[in-house]
Amino acid sequence: MAANSRTLEIKVISAENLKLDRKSIKKNASVTVRTDTNSQFCTTDIDTEGGAYPRWNEKLVLDLPTHSKSVIVEVHCKTSSGVRTIGTATVPASDFVGEYVPEGYLHFLSYTLRNHKGERNGIINISVRMKVPEMYACASSTTWSHSTMGFPAAGNKSFGGGVVTGVPVWYGAYQKNY
Repeated sequence: MAANSRTLEIKVISAENLKLDRKSIKKNASVTVRTDTNSQFCTTDIDTEGGAYPRWNEKLVLDLPTHSKSVIVEVHCKTSSGVRTIGTATVPASDFVGEYVPEGYLHFLSYTLRNHKGERNGIINISVRMKVPEMYACASSTTWSHSTMGFPAAGNKSFGGGVVTGVPVWYGAYQKNY
């Protein structure tokens, strides 16, 4: 993984109500996932049995450049006349990066697919997780050691002692840090 990107794990779970020319597809659906900033992409295997409700449960791994704003998910169908795009969904990076969620958090997301005319054409169900670099991962509970995550407590010049961690908590209309 390059220093200016992060590893993104996307599990393509399933799709719902897929249509081609207003008719439910019978078989041969696959999914391609790519970032908006480069030509790197990953593709699932073809689901030959699910018809308009295919299931893949397949994990794809991509490098997400730090300047990427989104991930593109495309559902395709192999037909006798070639491979056709059923629908596309743009997943904003803000849906799974930043805010108050830790980097290794598993997000379950569903998006409406749009065909080439911009019309709704099914739903894609995915899970997304930013892979945490080893040097930032917390120790497991069975092999506990002091973690270097957080900020040193007042008066403590090293990370060997207490570490202060703020967790934002929403309470009514006010935000408090505990």
